[in-house]
Amino acid sequence: MSEELAYATATDLAARIRRGDLSPVELLDAVIDRIEARNPSVNALVFTAFDEARERAREAERALTSGADLGPLHGVPTAIKDLFDFKPGWPATFGGIRALADFSVPAHCTYAERMEAAGAILVGKTNSPVMGFRGTCDNYLFGPSRNPFDTTKNTGGSSGGSAAAVADGLLPLAEGTDGGGSIRIPAAWCGLYGYKASFGRVPYTARPNAFGSLNPFLFEGALTRTVDDAALALDVLAGYDDRDPFALDESVAFAGATRRSIRGRRIAYSPDFGVYPVDRRIAAVVQKAVGAFEEAGAVVEQVDLTLDHDQRELSDLWCRLIMPLNIEGLEGLKAQGLDLLGEHRDDFPPEYLRWIDEGFGFSAQDVLSDQRMRTHVYDRIQEVLRGYDLLVTPTLAALPVDNADDGNTVGPSSIEGVDVDPLIGWCLTYFLNFTGHPAASIPAGDVDGLPVGMQLIGRRYGDADVLAASAAFERLRPWHAAYTRCAERPLR
Repeated sequence: MSEELAYATATDLAARIRRGDLSPVELLDAVIDRIEARNPSVNALVFTAFDEARERAREAERALTSGADLGPLHGVPTAIKDLFDFKPGWPATFGGIRALADFSVPAHCTYAERMEAAGAILVGKTNSPVMGFRGTCDNYLFGPSRNPFDTTKNTGGSSGGSAAAVADGLLPLAEGTDGGGSIRIPAAWCGLYGYKASFGRVPYTARPNAFGSLNPFLFEGALTRTVDDAALALDVLAGYDDRDPFALDESVAFAGATRRSIRGRRIAYSPDFGVYPVDRRIAAVVQKAVGAFEEAGAVVEQVDLTLDHDQRELSDLWCRLIMPLNIEGLEGLKAQGLDLLGEHRDDFPPEYLRWIDEGFGFSAQDVLSDQRMRTHVYDRIQEVLRGYDLLVTPTLAALPVDNADDGNTVGPSSIEGVDVDPLIGWCLTYFLNFTGHPAASIPAGDVDGLPVGMQLIGRRYGDADVLAASAAFERLRPWHAAYTRCAERPLR
């Protein structure tokens, strides 16, 4: 598979297939060859369904000459994530839980359902940490996903396998889910564009709890190498679904937003959200990158956010908020005869077990107190966005960490001399899972060859504004040449 084809965009591949310049079967064969050659070096995909994908590609080939309606991603390969993301008959290990190696869920997640409806071809599932409960990607069953820019480093998580697959040219796009930054975190560390839509934009159809996406807000989306591909993926994934009580009942086309000017837009810049210690090298990269928005005609002003809680209190808040959903999932598996916290307790990292044990003791007053703290964060961000169209911050406070050899890679525990939670305390992303604002991580530059991400945050439902500003930045500061470092690295 040529590097040109490996790093072609989903938008371009779909257009070439539609014109008859590229065969879905030939494209899929090339993708499979590249996965077989390169996936062992990055551990991106942990399950493949190549025979099933080949049959889908043959069907896509026949559809080209049959006069059938073609979806916007007809014949384009992609993958789903091995977490709360399902396709009937495919394994569902919930992030590498050893006891679930042969478990399956007879349901489609939104990404699988809507991508296939758009003509895309699912080739497998990508690596994730246990229950998605950290900003790194590692587990006891499959091990860590390795960063294509430096395979001794982690990809970030929880959508780390998807990020590795896209950055290494295995796939043009892959699924990410985001409950605390799990699209934006690996996008930042792997030099990708990671987009998290406004809450309600992409329906959440999980059962048995239709209200499980609230605490914190949960999202499905895609990791891509370009803003145009992210807009195309959003057009495919967004739209009303009556199974989701919070789905937005409106039809918006986002692909056109990437051509909009941002001249005259007001952009707020916060170097640290007011509470985070940020690696000074990352801070310098992002501060320089913000200047591109001024070149595009926007007005950029630095702002101060005043929060009543420090970053350690807020990272603990995220951990508490997501525990009830985790407990519900574990209790549901127990009802099916899988007592994971009993017979298989050793399948879980100690950091996860600590929070699960605490979660069983939460009171109603604890839950209400946490929602008040969450409201405070929402109010502070809203105060800024009443006067500005966008808010820009670093995506992460730390550079990619070394992979561990025990299945339990965590992030840094200290940044610039300040203690942080190694699970998620170095991620400036989970605030937007408290609030539901649209947010993206965009490649801003690098430090010693390791990518640095910049986070763009829009007003509630201001997805088009985030995409427009992202695309303006991409035109002025294109990052695509960086993938040459991934493509040319020696394979081991």
